[in-house]
Amino acid sequence: MTQATTPPDVDRTRRAAVAEAAERLEVAARSGVPCRPVRDLIGTDDVEQAYAVQQRLTRRRLADGARVVGRKIGLTSPAVQAQLGVDRPDFGVLFDDMDVSGLAEVPSARLLQAKSEAEIAFVLGEDLAEGPLDAARVRGAVAYAVAALEIVDSRIAGWDITFGDTVADNASSGLFVLGERRLTLAEFEPAAVTMRMTLDGAVVSEGTGAACLGDPLNALAWLARTAVEVGDPLRTGQVVLSGALGPMAATPPGSVVTAEISTLGTVTATFSREGDQ
Repeated sequence: MTQATTPPDVDRTRRAAVAEAAERLEVAARSGVPCRPVRDLIGTDDVEQAYAVQQRLTRRRLADGARVVGRKIGLTSPAVQAQLGVDRPDFGVLFDDMDVSGLAEVPSARLLQAKSEAEIAFVLGEDLAEGPLDAARVRGAVAYAVAALEIVDSRIAGWDITFGDTVADNASSGLFVLGERRLTLAEFEPAAVTMRMTLDGAVVSEGTGAACLGDPLNALAWLARTAVEVGDPLRTGQVVLSGALGPMAATPPGSVVTAEISTLGTVTATFSREGDQ
């Protein structure tokens, strides 16, 4: 009996779909004009195809001189999953130019349709590349954590996304802002934190560490295992954004968003007005 293989024409069709989806998303990012979803090309929940598009776009960014500084975990909060109509976590790549912590204002001109969410950022003190990547191992690998704002964005018009769309679009990544207060895991428990996020002074989101897969460290462990499976393990010094602690909120040009995360303190992002540099 001969072993079944994927017919060459099917394989070529899938590769062509990945290339077309990547090109559609790249044109949207470059032009600043959101595009239609890519699920017509790669499907709504074909995990392999969706990450193939993400990896293709990542290779292009690296070829252009970008540097990977970590990963983001997405879709960990039931509230955010409900907002976007998906039911499982995903991950994306953080590049060096996505960290706008040192800027006085978030450059709104770099964003198409920004939303913000409050998260915990873990900074790794060692690689997570082998061995049992369980809770204890992951906990021991964290050098410290800070409060963070992830500014998510979508190249897809109207945030009309399925799981396949968001994964292909680097997990709807945008920019991120890190807080200044650093705590080790001996000094606080991620699952026990409470979060309150305001937009121009009004409360727009509340949540807890437990909203992130029961514990943000569960999300980190999931990512560590998944990163090994795809052949690109988490490394010392990388930043990992845990996933949202509560619902995201639209943050247009000119707005100010602040997340208060108990123990970790506050982190604020001021968005430049349209056209400001």
